[in-house]
Amino acid sequence: MEYIYSAMILHSAGKEITEDAVGKILKAAGVEPDTARVKALTASLEGVDIAEAMKTAMAAPVAAAAPSAAPAAVKKEEPEEEKVSEEEAAAGLGALFG
Repeated sequence: MEYIYSAMILHSAGKEITEDAVGKILKAAGVEPDTARVKALTASLEGVDIAEAMKTAMAAPVAAAAPSAAPAAVKKEEPEEEKVSEEEAAAGLGALFG
């Protein structure tokens, strides 16, 4: 995370995000920078509009948390029970016994 934070600090300060600048911030924070990670970070951020990426990243949780219009109530259809008259039930019982 500290690598990303260093890039965000540079961005918010209006500075260019370079390997040297990221390394200096990490060292100032007491972190020994991993050269490969610094290179990977700076390479992945080339051509990226960080301000737009941050807006998009922040908008996603807000959109997920925002209440949406309640979907139309879906009436769950229950299977209709077959109605049997008492006479039919009695006739059915009679067939069982006899």
